[in-house]
Amino acid sequence: MLDIAAFVMICLSAVYFIMPAYIANISGLAFGGTTPIDFGKKFADCRRIIGDGVTWKGLVFGTITGTLIGAIEGVLIWDPVYGLVVGFLLSFGALLGDAAGSFIKRRLGIGKGKPAPILDQLDFIAGALLLALLYTTIAIEVIIIIAVLTFIIHIISNIIAYLIGIKDVWY
Repeated sequence: MLDIAAFVMICLSAVYFIMPAYIANISGLAFGGTTPIDFGKKFADCRRIIGDGVTWKGLVFGTITGTLIGAIEGVLIWDPVYGLVVGFLLSFGALLGDAAGSFIKRRLGIGKGKPAPILDQLDFIAGALLLALLYTTIAIEVIIIIAVLTFIIHIISNIIAYLIGIKDVWY
């Protein structure tokens, strides 16, 4: 049986591990940009491939920022090379996952800014973890904790952003 202290430590370790992906996802939005990674092109279904929300500038700066966080974590806790590589994979994977989520939303006919429950909250985490698994192992318990915490954090942060006027919708 797992005691509360051990569970809290596992949760904190999971958040620490996934932090480069979180930072990359936020940085991609913060740095934004004007050139979408699909260059405004349409897919075979005559809809945008990804849309205007995923830009080259956001992809580059989000990846760099998240990678730096991973490198810092590597120096502080892990091995510097491990931190750099995992930080890059988590960061780049998060932004690819976000782009994949946008691709799926476009195929389903869901417009930019419209909700796609679960996909909106977990696409970046799925991409981050899939890429990180190319280099490291991640316990299933940690993956579940990351998914649950990310879902909750995403909903709460969007509601706060809506209430303070940063977002137009609560989701």
